[in-house]
Amino acid sequence: MLDIFEADYNTFKDQIRSVRHKVFIEGQNVPEEIEIDGKDGGSYHVLLTKNGQPIATGRMQKDGHIGRIAVLEEFRGMNFGSMIMNKLEETAMKKGIKSLYLNSQIHAVPFYLKLGYEPVGDNFFEAGIEHVKMIKEL
Repeated sequence: MLDIFEADYNTFKDQIRSVRHKVFIEGQNVPEEIEIDGKDGGSYHVLLTKNGQPIATGRMQKDGHIGRIAVLEEFRGMNFGSMIMNKLEETAMKKGIKSLYLNSQIHAVPFYLKLGYEPVGDNFFEAGIEHVKMIKEL
């Protein structure tokens, strides 16, 4: 059974961090001090679980900055990333946030293009990974 919901960070911190640790720290060699950036407490979070186990997550800061979109490797290609993004956009609309932006890893640009995000500016490197800023007006 799948469940996707807005997750209070203090309540679901361990589940959120477990997914992000596997995806970013183990999977992409992002240093832990970059992945855990101190912005989680003031952000909106979405968590997707399957049979109670966390499999995907994402966050949005109060200024509309989406980030930390993470889907466990064995669950990729099943539309779960789109589900996370749709739930974050739904949250943004409820909170009155009209403009969203994110820093997409270059390999993920086609995914975000399909969701209506447009690249702006030059590519840059973050945690040794090439990114580009993308925006979407709701």
